[in-house]
Amino acid sequence: MNRHLIAGIAALVVIAIVVNSSLFTVNQTQRVLIAQFGKVVNTIESPGLHAKIPFVQDVITFDRRLLNVELPGEEVILGDQRRLIVDSFTVFRITDPLKFYQAVGPIPDAIKGRLNSIVTSSLRRVMGKNSLLDVLSADRERIMSTIREQVNADMANFGVSIEDVRIRRADLPVENTQAILTRMQSERQRIAAQARAEGAEASARIKADAELERTVLLADARATSDKLRGEGEAEATRRYAEAFNKDPKFFGIWRTLQAYRDVFDAGGARLVLTPDNEFLHYLQAAPAPTGP
Repeated sequence: MNRHLIAGIAALVVIAIVVNSSLFTVNQTQRVLIAQFGKVVNTIESPGLHAKIPFVQDVITFDRRLLNVELPGEEVILGDQRRLIVDSFTVFRITDPLKFYQAVGPIPDAIKGRLNSIVTSSLRRVMGKNSLLDVLSADRERIMSTIREQVNADMANFGVSIEDVRIRRADLPVENTQAILTRMQSERQRIAAQARAEGAEASARIKADAELERTVLLADARATSDKLRGEGEAEATRRYAEAFNKDPKFFGIWRTLQAYRDVFDAGGARLVLTPDNEFLHYLQAAPAPTGP
């Protein structure tokens, strides 16, 4: 009885091993190839439980989701002979597992080396026809679209679809960066010098205009002053003449008193005159009345 029990248990173990080797599960995120002695005999796209010939057929699984490959920084020469260190990444999907298996084998990561080479070549080719301004402007989207189309065409025989190619970072080499910074500094200094020169020119022009206006105003003021002074002197002369004609004696007395005031008003005047000088006449004797 023990022999029968042992045989039954052994049979169950063998059956379990055979069943386990025959059945496999395909997830929704997978595509599966069934290979028999290295030759693909079946492709499974639908998820669920599937069977294969145990110990003869092998299951090769491929991810149907988006996959990402990051490229190391590569130096690229642009169309305007500028140099850029371009750090990019590529997003792809395995669309044809059979083609992929025939091209690179059962390991999905095996495609990365080939993809890196193709993307780098396309980057150099396309960006070599564009300037630095194009790469840094809105035209960058067109450049990346062109690169994606070229990589897609080159990878068509590998069963791979390129969903996107993007530049993650684009830096200038150290020597180029320093040269650009120096040129930018020189340009800013030139602009500052030009602004200062324009400011000095404007200042000189404003000063010249102000000086000219001042000179004109002073000339007009002097002319007006001389005119008014002449008119005043003429009016004074006329009035003096009228006063003299009305009463010459009174006019002489008034003019003499005015002369006294002008001479002696300061208090420190010195006159050397004889006592009988006519100028001192009214200081010695009051003038006689000229009217009733």
